[in-house]
Amino acid sequence: MSSPSPTAAAAVPASPTATTATDAGTGTTSSTPPSLRDEDLSFRPAAASQGSGVSRQPDPAPLVLVLPGGGYGMHAEHEGPLIADWLSRIGLNALVVRYPVAPHRHPSGLQRVRDVLSAVRTGALDLGSEIDRSRIGVIGFSAGGHLAALLSTGALLPSGTYGTTSAPTGRVDLSILAYPVISFIHEPHEGSVSNLLGSGDTFEARRALSAEHLVDANTPPTFLWHTADDGGVPVSHSLRYANALALNNVPFDLHVFERGDHGKGLAEGLGPLEAWSTLCQAWLGEQGWLPQSN
Repeated sequence: MSSPSPTAAAAVPASPTATTATDAGTGTTSSTPPSLRDEDLSFRPAAASQGSGVSRQPDPAPLVLVLPGGGYGMHAEHEGPLIADWLSRIGLNALVVRYPVAPHRHPSGLQRVRDVLSAVRTGALDLGSEIDRSRIGVIGFSAGGHLAALLSTGALLPSGTYGTTSAPTGRVDLSILAYPVISFIHEPHEGSVSNLLGSGDTFEARRALSAEHLVDANTPPTFLWHTADDGGVPVSHSLRYANALALNNVPFDLHVFERGDHGKGLAEGLGPLEAWSTLCQAWLGEQGWLPQSN
């Protein structure tokens, strides 16, 4: 566990980019590229302070996909737009992805997020010229952290499913996991398991979706945080994932806070727990993902 150096204060956020509803997010397979018209996508452009005003970044900035938690049964709003606003303030583009949840089952969520990742990489999803498509990260909370880990490890989709790939090019370049669900075998979060697998809940399926078994040398640098007394998703989930990263020589930062309930998002006003975002911002700076002024 490293001790990152502090970074400067964040800039004022830009206004959200509006989206309108379509049939996106249904969990169905489609070769149609994702679009900002899709109701499950919400974009926040990076903001930077220039004098007394606010403008978009002068150089292309990385993009972070934001995956809110909710036990694969819903999306926790405080882990979506508010996180995107924070990322915007520190100089990163952010795209909230409200991936398919129950009654949709695996692999609909992973497939949708991977399709979005691919569309951003190729430019098929047009987010403007100020996106650095070579640097796309992900931040996930709770069950969204599980999905982020699957995206980071290149978990295979079922054979024959559109978009199946385990190649490093199908992964993100950086990962942030907040109190993530990791294992479907050891101290599992049964609500997430039930919502994701449904009638397909077998030991083999659980192990195939236990992210600690999927880490390899191509897994990207990762920032993890958890609380030691998390009563929703035990801290063992982050510890197991960190151990797998260490075994594969993948750089990571792990921060375990002594106290704090599950699902606190930015944790503003919650004492020591709110320090996670400052620590994460410093880590992002060390990775070279933030503007020099930050």
